[in-house]
Amino acid sequence: MDIVDPRIEAYTASLHARYDEPVVLEMEAEARASGFPIVGRNVGVTLWTLAAAIGARRVFELGSGFGYSALWFAKATGPAGEIHLTDGDPENERKASDALQRAGVWDVMHYHVGDALTSFAQVEGEFDIVYDDIDKDGYPDAWRAARDRVRIGGLYICDNTLWYGRVPPDGEPPDGVTEAIREHNAMVAADERYVTTILPIRDGVLVATRVT
Repeated sequence: MDIVDPRIEAYTASLHARYDEPVVLEMEAEARASGFPIVGRNVGVTLWTLAAAIGARRVFELGSGFGYSALWFAKATGPAGEIHLTDGDPENERKASDALQRAGVWDVMHYHVGDALTSFAQVEGEFDIVYDDIDKDGYPDAWRAARDRVRIGGLYICDNTLWYGRVPPDGEPPDGVTEAIREHNAMVAADERYVTTILPIRDGVLVATRVT
């Protein structure tokens, strides 16, 4: 199920054509060729917009792949940024290093190879943004780990929260992944320290602003 009409997705992406930088295009081509699930141009620009709106400098990504979303965050944080990336595959660190060095933003990156939540626990302090894009059955645990570590005024952002349109109850027993995403979304929405919405772009991007 397409969350957004493909014609709308294509039109929106066409408005972002001025960001056709060589490294961005190469990373998008790599994702298409390998079938690797990156957030894509529309969500990438959304991440940049959100991060810039709060003046984000310190970002932790739970699940980073080869660094495509981190590149968009770096556009907001600038050279004073501190962006932590996580992935279990050392090859993705190598790809990220290559691409992000050529993009001129590798100096603000801190790449952790291994379990995302283990790496998160090993880095101290609060963050302007915690971005969650790990394996979907881990979303509830990711929220539990992140919710107390976002500064007031900061953001918790999570990708794939509409999960191909499967999350709305339809009377059928959900699979384990769908149930985990439903649990996650409900927990975030119920936390009175946050104001939360789901942006219906791509596969659903949950954005929660910590207000207290």
